[in-house]
Amino acid sequence: MALDTETPLNSLGFAKPPSETRVVVAMSGGVDSSVVAAYLADQGYDVVGVTLQLYDHGAALAKKGACCAGIDIHDARRVAEERGFPHYVLDYENIFKDAVIDEFADSYLAGATPVPCIRCNERVKFKDLLGTAKDLEADCMATGHYIQRKLGPNGPELHCAEDANRDQSYFLFSTTPEQLDYLRFPLGHLPSKGATRVLAAQYGLAVADKPDSQDICFVPNGNYASVIEKLRPGAAEPGEIVHADGRVLGAHDGVIHYTIGQRRGLGIGGLSEPLYVVKLDVDRQQVVVGPKEMLATRTVPVREINWLGDEPFTSRPEWHLSVKVRSTRPPREAVVRPLSDTTAEVELLTPEEGVSPGQACVFYETGGSRIFGGGWIWRGY
Repeated sequence: MALDTETPLNSLGFAKPPSETRVVVAMSGGVDSSVVAAYLADQGYDVVGVTLQLYDHGAALAKKGACCAGIDIHDARRVAEERGFPHYVLDYENIFKDAVIDEFADSYLAGATPVPCIRCNERVKFKDLLGTAKDLEADCMATGHYIQRKLGPNGPELHCAEDANRDQSYFLFSTTPEQLDYLRFPLGHLPSKGATRVLAAQYGLAVADKPDSQDICFVPNGNYASVIEKLRPGAAEPGEIVHADGRVLGAHDGVIHYTIGQRRGLGIGGLSEPLYVVKLDVDRQQVVVGPKEMLATRTVPVREINWLGDEPFTSRPEWHLSVKVRSTRPPREAVVRPLSDTTAEVELLTPEEGVSPGQACVFYETGGSRIFGGGWIWRGY
């Protein structure tokens, strides 16, 4: 099964033999990046595997379901040894803490719902690691992400993965045109994760049946609050649960335990109507609840926009695109109105519930597969 057919040159797009084409493969120790490395080595490329040590493993040394823990480094090294290419482990703990973990904690404390995996791709993998790949004189860097890089009339374009269930475009919207020129995603056109595991079995990889990572790597068992309390002692200040009409309904043990749109676990049962978290007021230490219709949002302020269109973002007063405001939701039609090169107001044609500051708003071609970038949702003041 071929993995990349996007150019008539070698499979990575270079006019030279694979043996003269050096490619750094970002290896997490999982099946996806292991298949990419094994495939490229099998094709005769000059492969260099690199794994990032991102955080203090501690109890996570043998934890299942999280990337980049100690066992994952071992698995990546084993693939490299078996396939006969060099493998390096880079200690990025300080970079990762400064660029990803600290902002994650601060964002949660500010009442936002951050997406640290996007920041990790943007600030660590596709910045520092990509720079390391260039230092190693690699022609390109390949990853196991499920997304497609296609050559358009104006250069490389970012497109959704063939398998919509595996598509990771939401987490990669901040990839810049310069990074896209250097990156390769050999798995993006595969029909399913099953096809990846078939290839892993064909290559005899021990990780062929390894479970997918589920959690954010530094958040064991998805317990955000416990991580933030360790990072920011005293963060879980108690306060009131307040109805949008001003009534005090109960007490909470920290705003960080709640997210916009949450219904369960509020501890305010016995009311005649179902209530949802509609606002987190950090300054007053209040969790504000209200009826479901209060969650509906039509206008979304977006900043830190990374634009991947062929024309400048501000060259039009508005762009008719589709947008995702959460990773788990399908793109919905919207009008994106630029306010500057990096800020915009997004009007959703159909209101969305639970739009939350700290999440990404990713721009898609309506009815097509191309990604036009995106930005970060904020409060707009």
